[in-house]
Amino acid sequence: MVVLKSITILTETYNQFIRITEKIEDAVRESGIQNGMVHVISKHTTTGIMVNESLECLESDIEDFLGRLAPEEGHYAHARMLRDYGSTAGNPTGHLKAHITGNHCHLIIQDGEVVKGGAQEVYFCEFDGPAKRTVLIQAAGE
Repeated sequence: MVVLKSITILTETYNQFIRITEKIEDAVRESGIQNGMVHVISKHTTTGIMVNESLECLESDIEDFLGRLAPEEGHYAHARMLRDYGSTAGNPTGHLKAHITGNHCHLIIQDGEVVKGGAQEVYFCEFDGPAKRTVLIQAAGE
């Protein structure tokens, strides 16, 4: 059986980490799937999905690290007029940060529950907000 759920996230800031673990666990319970996999995928190119420990200081460290890898004041070819869009692209750092974090994660479902380490949380990462975002949660198994 395969069950797909879509969730909407309204982000509030340009860069933001939002824990979505509970939403994923709820979706798995609602699916009725006892054993299988859950796939979590962002539908956007300037957002990410990551699994990490939920500590405010670590979130800050990750944001600082990504900011050093893709500094806002850097020179980017994407920061120019794009005729196809009819506007200037001002979000190259969002694309780069999303490329680093990835846009998905996969977790095991066992006995109807998401299997993860005790400190692991799933984050939705906003790198070009605020915006209305969509995340797909697909539970597959039996």
